Parts: sequence; C-alpha cells; structure tokens
Amino acid sequence: MTGHFTAPAAALADGLPGWVTLLRAPNPGPMTLDGTNTWVLRAPGREHAVVVDPGPADEGHLAAIAAQGPIGLVLITHGHPDHTDGSRRLHELLGGVPVRAADPAHTIAGETLTGPGGELDGHGLGVRLVPTPGHTGDSVCFLVEHGDERVVLTGDTILGRGTTVVAHPDGHLGDYLASLELLSTYRGIPALPGHGPALADCGVAADFYLAHRRARLDQVRAAVAAGASTAAEVVATVYADVDRSLWWAAEWSVRAQLEYLGRESGGGAAGLEQA
Repeated sequence: MTGHFTAPAAALADGLPGWVTLLRAPNPGPMTLDGTNTWVLRAPGREHAVVVDPGPADEGHLAAIAAQGPIGLVLITHGHPDHTDGSRRLHELLGGVPVRAADPAHTIAGETLTGPGGELDGHGLGVRLVPTPGHTGDSVCFLVEHGDERVVLTGDTILGRGTTVVAHPDGHLGDYLASLELLSTYRGIPALPGHGPALADCGVAADFYLAHRRARLDQVRAAVAAGASTAAEVVATVYADVDRSLWWAAEWSVRAQLEYLGRESGGGAAGLEQA
C-alpha cells in the first residue's frame, strides 16, 4: 500500500554547476518544505543573471536576490503566491527587469511564456521552455544548459522531497501524468525544484512520481468501490497516514483523481459527490 512519501524521489545532487546559486526564502512550512527556492543562474563571464521564482514578498529575501545583480530576466515556474508574491517588488528593485510567466497575470513588462521548446534570452545560457501543466494549469519547467552542463528547473512539478499536490480545479491529473512522462525523458539531468534539495536525476524522479501517482489512483478506485461517497471520505481512507492538518491539500489531489477517473471510465466515477 502506498503511504505518505516524504523522502527524495531520487538521489540528491552531489553539487550544483558553478553558474547556479540557490537563495532560499524564509518561508518554511508543510507545503513549502524548507522554504521557496529562488535560483540565480549566471553564465561564466557574463554580466547579467537570470532569476527563477522570486518567492514571497519578504524584503530581506528580495534584497538578497537584488544583491546578485545585475539581473537581466526573471522567470516564473507557476503562479502560486509562495513563488510570485515578491515579483513586483523585485521588478522595482531591479529597475524594471521583465518578469515572464505562462500566466499573463504574473508577467510584468515582458512577453508571456508560450509554446513548447521556446528559446529564451538566457544571457549566455541556453534556456528552453518546457510546459508542464498539472500541478497548476500554468506550470512550466526550464531546461538550462551551459557547455556540457544541464539542469531542469522543475518548480513544484517535482519537489526535492516528497510528492506535490495536483491543485484542483486549476491543476489536472491527466495533464500532470503527461508532464511527468515528458520529464522522465530528461535522464541524468539534475532537477532544481521549487522546494527542497536538488536531485541528481530528473528522469528518475519523474519515474518515481509516475509510479506513486498510479498507485494512489488504484487506492482511490478501491476506496470508491468500498463505498466512499465524498472526496473527504476518500481522503480519510487513502491519506489516513498523513497529518490531518494536510488533509485539505490532499483533498485537492483527490478531487483531481476523481475527475480523472470519471473521464477514464466514461463518467462512471464522475457522479461521486465531491463536496
């Protein structure tokens, strides 16, 4: 039986490329682990850096990011507040540097991120957009390379420890499984997540996440077959080993799972009351 998983989904990375700096925001918690990871990427010998995920509106954290300047571009992996609340203030601190996201609501003075495989101005780094909806509808990853070194910035699609939620109704499980299948092809490339430590192999982590999600789906099917009639009842059965303070988040994923099973069965599970 699949239990609540809190360990890393792959081996930890031995180290980071010299052109990668981690600044961790002081917002630890059950959903943010040690805090939000802000990644600063600067190609060797180049003046401007690229920042991924400003994090919360914490003045000390934002000042630490600005101190890494000059910065030429800020990128957003998805629009959750723990990744974006500091965006506008950082934009001001950096003198109007563009902030680019897949959701226009989180784009500031720049173009919205669109299309798979799009090449971005990485100021000497190769930065490729990898759309990965599922955790949220606007979730993206970034494949970044310099010379023979590559990393994947995974936001909350893959975390450094444990597994993430599918934030229903914005997030969709079918999309998330497809995104994990895509990330499973990034073999041997370190994953730099939105929370937790860097992982040595994005592909291995994605494989684990896929297996975990499919096992959870089997548990949800079994809970419904056994008589669970609400999403809350499914959570109480399937996530019984999870601290009750996190059941509200587990219910996001359960609602996404029930929606997915309803589509998978042609509507057979769609009638389950999700209130």
